[in-house]
Amino acid sequence: MAEITQLTTTLFDFLSSQDKNWSLCTFSFMVSFLVFFAIYIGLNRYRPMWTKVYVIAFSLFFAFKANGILMWLLPIITISSWYLTRFMMRLKRGKVRKIGLALVILSELIPLLYYKYTNFTLEIFHELLRSNFSPEKMLLPVGISFFTFQAISYTVDVYKGRYPKTAELIDYAFYLTFFPLLIAGPITRAEVLLPQVQTPRNKVDDRLVYKGLWLIICGLIKKALIADYIAQYNNIVFDAPASQSGFGGLMGVLGFSVQIYFDFAGYSDLAIGVAALMGYELKDNFRFPYQSLNLTEFWHRWHIALSTWFRDYLYIPLGGNRKGELRTYLNSFLAMIVAGLWHGASWMFVVWGVLHGIGLVIHKFCRNNGLNKIPDNKYTKTISWFITFSYVSLAWIFFRAADMTTATTLINNILHTISLSDAYTFLMEYPLWLAVVLISLELHSIRETDYNWLQSKFINSSWLVKLCIFAVILQLVINLSHHSIQPFIYTQF
Repeated sequence: MAEITQLTTTLFDFLSSQDKNWSLCTFSFMVSFLVFFAIYIGLNRYRPMWTKVYVIAFSLFFAFKANGILMWLLPIITISSWYLTRFMMRLKRGKVRKIGLALVILSELIPLLYYKYTNFTLEIFHELLRSNFSPEKMLLPVGISFFTFQAISYTVDVYKGRYPKTAELIDYAFYLTFFPLLIAGPITRAEVLLPQVQTPRNKVDDRLVYKGLWLIICGLIKKALIADYIAQYNNIVFDAPASQSGFGGLMGVLGFSVQIYFDFAGYSDLAIGVAALMGYELKDNFRFPYQSLNLTEFWHRWHIALSTWFRDYLYIPLGGNRKGELRTYLNSFLAMIVAGLWHGASWMFVVWGVLHGIGLVIHKFCRNNGLNKIPDNKYTKTISWFITFSYVSLAWIFFRAADMTTATTLINNILHTISLSDAYTFLMEYPLWLAVVLISLELHSIRETDYNWLQSKFINSSWLVKLCIFAVILQLVINLSHHSIQPFIYTQF
């Protein structure tokens, strides 16, 4: 009896308490998902409507574990966005409906603006007015940037006719609260997910399920075995850059470039993989971005869901490339500044956005003025890759550093104190770390065709082989990552 009481108490504590580390990679989520999935399979076969309600309920529980009481923002935003979008579409076409669209988007943005940018705005006024006012730090709901952008994309797509009509409330709630995408995306369009939600799925495609399992395995490797391990040294460098040698600082920058890719790509793989297990096919979010030969190509490969969102809902509405060369440069620059601010209310993210904006403008200018006439051979490709990767890594310094002093100290240290003797010392002190970084970069350099071949081989292998591979990876994650679990970087956005 005592054991039952203790078990009940433990279960109640789990269900009623927030977990700041809650994510797709935690052991508690995995156990919860197995229980959820077992019931989901049965419901999905016989009760499609109940299945939707069940998934929404689990998604709200997922939001509660991540955000605590702030989870109530999600259903409030969901209901208000759905209702206001439907009301907007009943307005008379033309100016009236345009005003309605602007008001709906503003209402969807208000929670994001309040929770994410209030303190940043007050700090700016504090500096300008030289006041003694110091705002209290506000809690930022996890994933608010992602589900806000999904809500806006739905509203705009319905307005423009990209999505044929407003969805029913239950379908829209499923779309906006879908738990794999909730805390770190990828941002999914209505035209991708909603038709799948609205179509009864009594039987899930086996290949899609196996692809989901493959992506989950890849996600666990990227996040738990690579990113979390590399992060341990990166944190030392960025917490105290002055205490590191120039070469050690350079390795920290290289390490963070690798870490942020494997961390976020790992989360995207997990999210898309979990969705695939449930029968929902989502678009890839990364396509080997560090293979890019220029910055424009990089943004076609990195965080594709976000870059295409800014292209379709900001860059093109600003005029895109339709209003002359100078306007094209300005639109690209403005889009990247907004992208920087989207990542966080900090001048460091603004600097990161400015650097990428400048880089995109320079590349577009050079492309419009004879860059395409340079011979396309392995030497120019190598130089282009090196310049692109170096520039992206430089920008990551400002993305990761807590403040400008940290960033400039790190850069100055690298430029003025680097030496070969430090390289030898670093190699002797961190051989395993360096090996993991280099192996990770080598894995990332794989051709897309070869990756697709490996994926196909896994999908077509026997269920026993799949089970063994998954069991080995899961055991490695459990054994190697329990002392070094790091929060997903993109959950703060």
